Amino acid sequence: MNKWDRDSGVMNNSDQARISQLTSPYSPHNPPQLPLDFSDYLSLLWRVDRHVTQPHLVRYYLDCARALARALGFEHRSLGRVVRTAEPGSIYSSLSNVPFRDTNRLEDAVARKAAIHQLAQLRSEVLAIGSYQHDWVVGWPGSGVLDTELRERIFATLFTALRSQYTHFGRLLLVVDIVMLELLLRTRQMDEFSLGTLIDRYGYPDPEDPAVRNLYRGEAPGWQ
Repeated sequence: MNKWDRDSGVMNNSDQARISQLTSPYSPHNPPQLPLDFSDYLSLLWRVDRHVTQPHLVRYYLDCARALARALGFEHRSLGRVVRTAEPGSIYSSLSNVPFRDTNRLEDAVARKAAIHQLAQLRSEVLAIGSYQHDWVVGWPGSGVLDTELRERIFATLFTALRSQYTHFGRLLLVVDIVMLELLLRTRQMDEFSLGTLIDRYGYPDPEDPAVRNLYRGEAPGWQ
């Protein structure tokens, strides 16, 4: 059971490992190593929106997110319903509609909508900073600059300065998710599941399955 109880102290190795997973591509070639929980669900939804122009990746990340929602038990609650009806590319922005689907508590729905909207936007921006390096398929921005000194400064900024600062800045993901969990699901704790359990019991895409790998690469029938 994940107690979602974090203090405001120094970053520890456990937090750093979680942040690394949350900013990872969740690809079959780089599958999650830690148990998956609500934070992973939010990161998978973000991936759906981020890859809206690549239908095969939208399909892959939606399959991952839906399997995790089934495991966590909210697939048929207000959050699950909102995500199912949202268009890829606008899923994160649709999260703020969840309070209006929760008919048992409408008295502060407007206030909760505003909070979810701001926190989802913040989470999206923090996640983008932490994961944009995954888009560098060939080289890195500035790797072809001829001025050696300038090229080295670019490298130091992207790989040294950014990473050292993000080690602390990325902790916002964990803090935001604690609040988002309560706003979206009205609970302060949520189970977590190993990748093996998700694959065996809930239909999470198996990274060892050739069909899953082909889908991720866009090489599956119908995606070429």
